Amino acid sequence: MRVLVDVSHPAHVHLFRNAIAELDERGHETRVVSREKDVTTDLLDAYGIDHTPLSSKAPGAAGAAREWTGRGARLLRFASDFDPDVTLSRLNPTAAYVSRLVGAPNVVFHDTEQAGLLDRVTTPFASVVCTPAEFARDVGDHQLRYQGYHELAYLHPARFDPDPVRLSDAGVDPDEPFAVVRLVEWSAHHDDGTAGFSPDGVRELVDRLGEHGAVYITSEASLPADLAEHAAPVAPDAMHDLLAFADLYVGDSGTMATEAALLATPTVRFDPYDSSMGNFETLAERGLVESVADEREAVDRATTLAADPEASARWRRRRRRLLAEKVDVTAFMVELAEEVGES
Repeated sequence: MRVLVDVSHPAHVHLFRNAIAELDERGHETRVVSREKDVTTDLLDAYGIDHTPLSSKAPGAAGAAREWTGRGARLLRFASDFDPDVTLSRLNPTAAYVSRLVGAPNVVFHDTEQAGLLDRVTTPFASVVCTPAEFARDVGDHQLRYQGYHELAYLHPARFDPDPVRLSDAGVDPDEPFAVVRLVEWSAHHDDGTAGFSPDGVRELVDRLGEHGAVYITSEASLPADLAEHAAPVAPDAMHDLLAFADLYVGDSGTMATEAALLATPTVRFDPYDSSMGNFETLAERGLVESVADEREAVDRATTLAADPEASARWRRRRRRLLAEKVDVTAFMVELAEEVGES
């Protein structure tokens, strides 16, 4: 079977990387097309995944339109030559359209109820739309709900074992208390009119958390000079090891909040949307993520958790109960790709 995988964001690398390896091991031929955005291609290289870059992130609405138009044309040429039996993608209209044009079924993985226009121009053209069971919207008869989250494609215990040596080699002591702070750029298609942590809020957060241990910041934008010393020193592909050994995660990234929670790290998610999303509602009900819409409250709550010696033990108990109900998403993905591609 020939499988085409579209990867246009760092999170997509993690979502698909184990499935790519397993499909290869099963004798299928996989091809990966990539996009130069943030550390996407760096991660693919770090995991030894051969890929073909088709575009680079362009600034502004006009730049994005030019990029995605050109990417669609290049993807059509690539897919026509490869002739895939099935394509795998995150919510991505170019992958869905090109799959239709070359006669290949497109399996889409979708977990963001706020996707809006991107959802409406993509899902009608997909063959299967896979969503977590908690996904709060109905996208049609081709929707397939599963008991899991995207993040369990790479953080399920069957797929990930945190490595303390990778932290020690980077100068992080895994046995000493530390917090991870994540700052996103807020330039995605669904982020218009919204801002994450303010510069003053970040500085207060770092100062207060610093009273309880080291603070490591991972940021999509460059850090100002006075915060540069807090930049996380680990390689991009060791970020999950850092999260797994952290005593606290706080940030404005929904993906990393989910990752931290599934690794049993006490988690505060600053959500200026004050949004309602199925995944986070479940994680909140299970006590694994605390979503806070007010910046001041997020800083206060993170500081309280950092000072709580019992927080990590509570999160570990809650994680065990949750994982008992969830599937290995990579195994689900591979079986579905074979079922759809061979039908």
